[in-house]
Amino acid sequence: MPRFNSIAGQRVQRIEALSDGVFSIAMTLLVFNMKDPVSGMVISDGKLLAALYDTLPTLLTYFLSFMTLGIFWTGQSTQFHYIHKYDRNLSWISLFFLMFVSILPFTTGILSNHITNRLSIGIYWLNILALGTLLYSHWHYAYKHQCVNFPENNGPVVNSALQNRVLTAQSLYTIAAALCFIDTYISIIAIILIQLNYALGLFNPKISKL
Repeated sequence: MPRFNSIAGQRVQRIEALSDGVFSIAMTLLVFNMKDPVSGMVISDGKLLAALYDTLPTLLTYFLSFMTLGIFWTGQSTQFHYIHKYDRNLSWISLFFLMFVSILPFTTGILSNHITNRLSIGIYWLNILALGTLLYSHWHYAYKHQCVNFPENNGPVVNSALQNRVLTAQSLYTIAAALCFIDTYISIIAIILIQLNYALGLFNPKISKL
């Protein structure tokens, strides 16, 4: 009789469905950090514009975090394209990855409410670091334990591309986060530019192909 640990968590479709659900909920929860600044006292266009101007930090962090979730969802879905089987350990790596996905709205709220504090940048960066570490571990484990399938027999090339993408991105995020010692807004803008590069291939298409 097989032990439970040897038969648990083998359905890839289940974790894919859970991942999509967690990502969609986390993306939706980001909106709840945005509050309507307009009160009954706002009776002119000028006052309305002033009130809306005060929401710019919240809008900036919303865009930042939506991009963050989009980048990591794309990364995970790319890995799932090649993963054809699962086991208990891989399932738990995915679950811990999703735990840090679900906590991103919370760290976004901290950053939004304390956008000029370096500590809030550090907390947000730690969230990104945890996501990157677990995404890397997810692929490394799957590749090492033959849970992947490469229809075009290009396994080494795909493996190198997926691992290097995560490592390069995390290095750039670390540099961007360190810019908070100059100015927190510079740090946030730098992270957004990195994300736009990976999403759209604005600066170096070679690192944005997968």
